Amino acid sequence: MVHYKNSYINYIRRRPLALLAPITLLVIIYFYFFSTASSSSSTKPKYSYNKKSKGWFNNNKDSVILKNLPKNHIKHYDLNKLTISKDALAKKEEVLILTPMSKFLPEYWENLNKLTYDHSLISLGFIFPRNNDGDEALKNLESYLKIAKANNKLNFKKITLLRQDSNSLTSQLEKDRHAFKVQKERRSMMALARNSLVFTCLDPSTSWVLWLDADIVETSPNLIQDLTSHDKAVLSANVYQRFFDDKINAESIRPYDFNNWVESEEGLKIAKGLADDEIIVEGYAEMATYRPLMAHFYDANGDKNTEMALDGVGGGAVLVKADVHRDGAMFPSFPFYHLIETEGFAKMAKRLGYEVFGLPNYLVFHHNE
Repeated sequence: MVHYKNSYINYIRRRPLALLAPITLLVIIYFYFFSTASSSSSTKPKYSYNKKSKGWFNNNKDSVILKNLPKNHIKHYDLNKLTISKDALAKKEEVLILTPMSKFLPEYWENLNKLTYDHSLISLGFIFPRNNDGDEALKNLESYLKIAKANNKLNFKKITLLRQDSNSLTSQLEKDRHAFKVQKERRSMMALARNSLVFTCLDPSTSWVLWLDADIVETSPNLIQDLTSHDKAVLSANVYQRFFDDKINAESIRPYDFNNWVESEEGLKIAKGLADDEIIVEGYAEMATYRPLMAHFYDANGDKNTEMALDGVGGGAVLVKADVHRDGAMFPSFPFYHLIETEGFAKMAKRLGYEVFGLPNYLVFHHNE
């Protein structure tokens, strides 16, 4: 663990099987040599609890007496006092930004640092595939973190770098990772990575979780304030892409993320005809659902705060109330109502009673490879 001023970077490399053998051996040695000594020692408990206490959350400093523990070893959190509101910044609500990263783009990092939400209230979490692409992305991000630290510009509350312990696609080229035939495998892997990330990084003090893809290189500096102001359980921005249009000889924009959608009769019909282990993948001609896609509802002259009820979401820029994850909404790596990963997450959130929305006129921009 490396400490930085008001923030720290937590490196987590998960190899549980490699640790199991030595830990088991240490436990056996411990019980063999110390069981006798323990049985003859005093039976007085290490910890004592003052019976006069009214509970863990009162102000009586003598109510709980814990001996033989380091100072401040135990922390108390009352989640009933945790606020999740449209006035997030004013109430100093903590935001966790989570990003699966198979490649590092300097534009992503620069955009992240331009966010005007108080950085001391923001924690960052990244997960990297355990392959050459992941190694390179991790190396590049670490370099930028060191530069930021040297310039006293690393002021996020906490940064967690996590190495993925599940498989990932060999090629991360856009044409390869978006091929129709690999979608079930790819998105199952992505779901596992997202679950590892949120389960590892979510703190009791977290109010909001912002899923921000590593390819998102341009957003409003007020992205977090803009999204939290809607006070929605799940809210997705509309992901577009800038490109040079030869037809008009100028830069233009085009829709990119087609995973923000409203269910259709054709989609339901297709689902009924699928085997239990098959999924519907949106945005491909091979499986035309004719679902209304939020990407096609963008109005350049429309109100950016216009909301649209959704049944599926992508992962480009999605704000989630932390309680949605705490209540059990995760990213299914298996067919869930014939949906998987982010679209499966939206379905799971709705099954838990939460509403899912999108902002068709609020754009964020994806990197153009």
